[in-house]
Amino acid sequence: MRSDRPPFLLSAGAAFGLLFLHLPILLIFLYAFTTEEKSYQFPPPGLTTEWFAVAWNRADIWPPLWLSLKVAGMAAGLALVLGTLCAAAMARARFFGRDAISLLIVLPIALPGIITGMSLRAAFAMGDVPFSTWTIVLGHATFCIVIVYNNAVARFRRMGASMLEASADLGANAFQTFRHVILPNLGSALLAGGMLAFALSFDEVIVTTFTAGQQKTLPIWMLDELVRPRQRPVTNVVAIVVFAATFLPILGAYFLTRGGEETAGGGK
Repeated sequence: MRSDRPPFLLSAGAAFGLLFLHLPILLIFLYAFTTEEKSYQFPPPGLTTEWFAVAWNRADIWPPLWLSLKVAGMAAGLALVLGTLCAAAMARARFFGRDAISLLIVLPIALPGIITGMSLRAAFAMGDVPFSTWTIVLGHATFCIVIVYNNAVARFRRMGASMLEASADLGANAFQTFRHVILPNLGSALLAGGMLAFALSFDEVIVTTFTAGQQKTLPIWMLDELVRPRQRPVTNVVAIVVFAATFLPILGAYFLTRGGEETAGGGK
């Protein structure tokens, strides 16, 4: 009789792969509850929830948190507009060099973050643009646009031209077609793309380092705390917040797009 159960070695390999990927994250969670302030003794000498209260009362955490939320929201919004426009043009238009331009659009997600950061810093310096929240947003938008574009262009291609032609045949103008045909079909893809863009922007470090100047987002604050540790469990508590702020949008995007063929974005 044929069994549907995978071979033991295959199951063991899958389990090892999952442990390799997720055990370090679980350790971060564990050491957010340790009673030891400066070491990573295993097993922890004791468990406590006091560090959550300490983190809540640390005044130096809140400004980076609000800045990260602000930047992620603005970058995701900018990406939704520009990424959707790019997707609409590339999905509907047919012209010489279309594939090359499509490659240029998705290239920023594949480039090393340090290259993107260095190029943006040089561009801001040449244009005498002072570092601000907007320089961080523009830096994050370079890869956020790709995430939205990937989702939107796949959904545009699934829609086909027949739906738009039928709408025009029935007397709908461009705005009515957009409102009643295009937007309902694009809605979940755009929401998923926006959520993924928010998640990736919220925890971005490398590009932020080159575009933030003296400002600190939450990931930059965490990096500084790891270099010059004060209360390591507090850093782990903040890591849980960052994990939730990125995991929940990614999970939502997965459920929104799992029934379709669109690419939810990745590689960053």
